[in-house]
This record gives sequence, C-alpha cells and structure tokens, in this order.
Amino acid sequence: MRTLRLFVTAATALALAACSGGGAVDGTPGGSGVRDPYFPKAGNGGYDIGHYDLALDYDPASGLGGDAEGDTEAGHLSGTATITARATRDLSAFDLDLKGLDVEKVTVEGRDARFNRAGQELTVRPADELKDGETFRVTVRYSGEPETITDADDSEEGWLPTADGAVGLGEPTGSMAWFPGSHHPSDKATYDLTVTVPEGLGVVSNGELRDERTRDGRTTFTWHTAEPVASHVVTVAVGEWKTGRSTTDDGLPVYTAVDPTQAGASRKVLKQIPEIMDWAQKNFGPYPFSSTGAIVDRDEDAEYALETQNRPYFPGTPDTVLLVHELAHQWYGNSVSPKTWRDMWLNEGFATYAEWLWEEDHGGDTAKETFEALYDGTYYDDEDESDSVWAFPPADPPDAAHLSDSPVYQRGAMVLHKIRETVGDDAFWELLSGWSAAHRHGNADTADFTAYVEKSAPHEDFTEIWADWLRGDGRPESP
Repeated sequence: MRTLRLFVTAATALALAACSGGGAVDGTPGGSGVRDPYFPKAGNGGYDIGHYDLALDYDPASGLGGDAEGDTEAGHLSGTATITARATRDLSAFDLDLKGLDVEKVTVEGRDARFNRAGQELTVRPADELKDGETFRVTVRYSGEPETITDADDSEEGWLPTADGAVGLGEPTGSMAWFPGSHHPSDKATYDLTVTVPEGLGVVSNGELRDERTRDGRTTFTWHTAEPVASHVVTVAVGEWKTGRSTTDDGLPVYTAVDPTQAGASRKVLKQIPEIMDWAQKNFGPYPFSSTGAIVDRDEDAEYALETQNRPYFPGTPDTVLLVHELAHQWYGNSVSPKTWRDMWLNEGFATYAEWLWEEDHGGDTAKETFEALYDGTYYDDEDESDSVWAFPPADPPDAAHLSDSPVYQRGAMVLHKIRETVGDDAFWELLSGWSAAHRHGNADTADFTAYVEKSAPHEDFTEIWADWLRGDGRPESP
C-alpha cells in the first residue's frame, strides 16, 4: 500500500492535520488521483462509486446565445450530488474531483463533514471514519457558473454554453466542471439525473427519460441510466429540441433529440440508426445498453462529436460514417472502457475500423484498400497529414495533447486489420464480438487485449504486429 505522502498534496495534508485535532486515527486519506499516465489527478483512491444521483437546476445566461458582444455565457448552475460509494480501505478522508463552482455543504451518511478545496480536489473529512468495505453516501451541495475547460490539445470540454442552452461534454475530464465525483474511466457507475430548466427548454441525457413535468414556469426532466457509465461519456444537453422516439426491428428504443435548425438536414441520416444497429450487432455482438439514439446540436455549439453513452452527441448533422463511428463506441469505449487514457486506441482504433468495415459492406473501399492507402500515403491529399499517421505508436501517445491524434485512430485501426489478416475473417469476427463480451461494462488495457488475441488464436504469432504496428516507432518496413 502506498504511503500517505504519495497520495496527498502538501496543502491537503496540512488541511487534514488541522481538522484532526491531533488525535490518533486508524484510517488514512484516500488518494487524490489514480495516477493515470496523462491525467494523474483524475479519479480518486480509497473508494469505488456505485451510483450518482444528481439534482441540477440550470438557468442559461439571460437572452441565450451570449451577451451584446456575442460572447456566450455559462449561466448559473446549482446542484446536489448524492454519491453512493464503497470504501476500499479504512478512510479518515477522501477526495472528489470538482473544478470551479462553490461548495456550500457536504454531508457523509447524513452528518455534516468538513471539507477543503485545492485545485480540482474537494477533500472531505467525515465525522466518523469509514471502514474498509463500508458502503457510504456523500452529499455535496454546490452552485455557481460552470467552467469550460481547455484541453492540452486546445479543444474545449466541460460545460459548453450553446446558442439556446448548454451541453456537458466530458472527455477526458470535463465532467468535473458540473458535478463532483471520481472522474476517471476506471470508476464507472449508474446514474439518476434530475434537471430543472426554464419552461420551453428541453434536457437530454443518457439512459431513459423517466419523467417530465412543468410547474411555475420551470420544467424538470428525470433521466435514469441502469448500466455502468464512465463519467467522461455522461452528458446533459439543454436546449430547444425536436425529439423522436422509435424502435429498431428487435425492439430496442431509439431516442433522438435534434436542434430545430438541423431537423431537415439530419432526418435522412438518423433514419439509418436501426440499420446501423442491426449491422453493428452482427459484427460486434449484442448491444450492451437499453436504448440508443443521437443528439444533434448546431454546428457552432461544439468542436467535435462525442460517443456519449446511449446517444452520441454531434455538433451539426453527421454523415453516415461518423454516425457509425460513434455508435460503434457504445461497444468499444463505453461498454469496454479503458483502464487508463494510454489505452485510448482501444476506443478509437476499434471505432475507426468500424468505419472501414461499414464502407466495405456498403459499396465503398475494402478495409484492405483503406489500409494500403494509409500505408502508401495516398489516403490523404496532404503530405503532412499522411506522415502524421506514423508520428508515434498508437499504444503510447507522447502526452495528453496527442491522445486524439491520427495514430490513435488510423494506426490503431491498422493494428486491427493486421490481426484480421493473420487470423482470417471468421476468427476475426469472433474476436471482435468475444472481446466486447469478455469486458462488457468493465475496463481493459492494451495488455488485456494482446493477451486476449493470443489466447483466441494460440497457433498464430503476433510478435511482429505488437512490435512494429502497436508499439513501434515510425512506419513498418512492409505492409
């Protein structure tokens, strides 16, 4: 077990010492981070979260869409987060991730708890120590103007004001801008979200809509997610929506929410969701969640699409291939989530290869042709973009700024194609569905994947694929 000095900052340690009154304690503070290789402060040690119950009240900035200068404002958010967790060791204190916002009160098991803030860490000291294995409930009441966070790659996440409301996008750590928790994919949980907004606005989230009611000029939406979710794919999208409800051929509920400005353009592509889901289940195995769908916002409301669980988020109408990519993530990235952010290629390589497979099955280039075009540099018109595929190994991005770069996506997909060439198509389809089943609603890393592949095809030699394609520098000598 690591010592206290490895887990807490100096500021946190001093604050805890001040709270202790000098008495002896049996427990130790939980860790302020799980030491992810790219986001060491993300997540927290000493406990596992099982469920979040979030009650949010949001007022967009007056006038919506921004101030007189056109700058979009975040508005005001107040929330009560009730978190059910289990201690994994004796705890005298524990941390939650929360960036910005003002914390008004914290209770643990109904009793007032002392707390302090240091950066993104909210350190909580319960009135009574928590014992290893004990299930406990912590409630945090907070409010303020939620933040938009700029990532290392200059993209924005967290709480993003939009023309008619806001959207919470969490990858990789942005969810800590609007609710406290353990914000690392290794700590997944179920969710209940109750969100109240001015009448006339809608709220879309993960899972199923359980209730919608209006009173005194405000409407409250209640969403429930029964399957485990990593916090970076939790979303709350506030705005004016045209919603659609249908089912796939096998009865899976499809829920879509579209900004009225995108309704006409998105109608045709969203009608393909049942077809895509049927195709995906044949390739990837049974769908791991209780509903599917999509959220389509305005073009300018975000910089990227995201595989938010159950219904991916799109800024503007997606094309079919992008829709396939984000729906494939429901298996690879959402149900099977990475153990650390170094394993991002297991999300993006699989979703990118799903694009190749869709094109192959629907009159486009075969996966082999796409692979060869990437290898010989003809896939992109731009030489620099072609060279970027070989900038680093997909399983080892140099830093957080490069987690969403081309090698993670394209070269990650190339690794899968090399495996397919080695084992043959029949074995490869079994491997795809078997992998998603083996780690359903769990977490996995690169070592888990390579071991699974080797066990699935014990008579094949994958040494060259792992050395040259997965972990090697530069372009391999031959395709």
